[in-house]
Amino acid sequence: MPEGEVASQEDELGPIEHALEQLFRLNASRKVLNRRAAAAGVVISQSGFQLLRRIQEDEGLQIGELARLTDMDPAATGRQVAQLVADGLVTREKTSDDRRAVIVRATARGAGVRRSLGLVSERHMSDVLSGWSAHDRRCLAQLLPRLVEGLRTVPYRPDVAAETAREARSA
Repeated sequence: MPEGEVASQEDELGPIEHALEQLFRLNASRKVLNRRAAAAGVVISQSGFQLLRRIQEDEGLQIGELARLTDMDPAATGRQVAQLVADGLVTREKTSDDRRAVIVRATARGAGVRRSLGLVSERHMSDVLSGWSAHDRRCLAQLLPRLVEGLRTVPYRPDVAAETAREARSA
């Protein structure tokens, strides 16, 4: 890659990183979820919604697998599932193969909550993108999954200069 192209790429990384940080904070915001939940007429925590969505997508999961798929701590997942059960959004069912294994499944009420939140989200996204051209929407639809896959699979590289400096100080 030519030197000018590397500099140009580095100039673009800062604004991209900043925009992604804002997007991630917005997506993780309890305030934003509470507004969405209020618009849907439901009460659910951010992690509860994340788990409910995954449970319904996979039509039932064991808690350990659910924790792994959502990148949540297994103990925290168990506590959130207990709350979802108490709220009538999911059930726990012992499997016929291994009576110790428990499958978590969405109830009809849980499916309704997920559907309501999904509809509110879809309307919101439609409103957000209403001023975008069809071309821009297609580009976003094509590039965003590619970015997500890269963020998920590309490993972090260490800061070689910082590592060298630490090694020099400890020597």
